[in-house]
Amino acid sequence: MVLFINDIRLIIYKPDEQPASGQYNHKVDAQVEPITPAGLLHHVWIQHADVKDMSVLLELLNSQVPLHVLSVHLSVNNYDRIQEFLYSKFKVIKAAGGLVRKKDKFLMIYRLKKWDLPKGKKERGEKYKETAVREIEEECNVKVKLGKKLCTTWHTYTMNKRSMLKKTKWYVMDIVDDSKMAPMLEEDIEEVRWMNPKEVYHSLQNSYKSIQYVFEQYHALKGVKEVK
Repeated sequence: MVLFINDIRLIIYKPDEQPASGQYNHKVDAQVEPITPAGLLHHVWIQHADVKDMSVLLELLNSQVPLHVLSVHLSVNNYDRIQEFLYSKFKVIKAAGGLVRKKDKFLMIYRLKKWDLPKGKKERGEKYKETAVREIEEECNVKVKLGKKLCTTWHTYTMNKRSMLKKTKWYVMDIVDDSKMAPMLEEDIEEVRWMNPKEVYHSLQNSYKSIQYVFEQYHALKGVKEVK
C-alpha cells in the first residue's frame, strides 16, 4: 500500500516484502525502540511494526510539528490488521483518474493552486476504469482511449472535521479528441494544459507527492516496456 499522509509518502509492506537497499538511509526496529520524531529522518525503514506503531506514526505524520522525514517504509507483522485499523480510523472514498498522453505531452490540470491530474469519485455500480474515463472527459471536456492500469495510491485528508482516506486507481490513456478541451470550472479547475516532460518536471514542484509518484510509476514501467 502506498499511502500519503500530510503529503509524506508511507509505503506499507507485507511480511515477505521489504524496500530495496537504496530506498532508505535510516532504520528503526519497532520491536526494540519506540517511533519518535527523532527517528523519522530522511528516508526511514521501520521494521516489525504493529497496530500500535501505526497509530503512533499516524499521529506524528499528521502533527503540525515539522519533521525531517521524506519517506517512510513500514514493514508490518500483520498486513490485514493494519488495513483493518486504517479502515476503522478513516472513511474510505474510492476514486479513479488517468495519465493522458498526446504524443510526448501529458494532460495536467490546475486546481486549488496546485498542478494535478484529472480524477474523481467512483459512482455506485461503476467500475474504476469507467470512473477514470468519465471523470477525465467531464473535467477536461475531451475524449480519451483507456489503456492499462498504472498504479493505486491512497491519501488522507480532512473534510468537515472527518478523517478521510481516498483510494485512487490510475490508468494510462491516450487522447482521442481535444478540440473542445476546457476546464470544468464548477470543480475548481482553472486551467487544462498539455505539458512536455520538461514542463511536467517544473509543474511537479507545485503539486502533490502522490502525483509525483504516479509519474514515477509511469516512467518506471516505460523503462521496462512500452505502456499501452
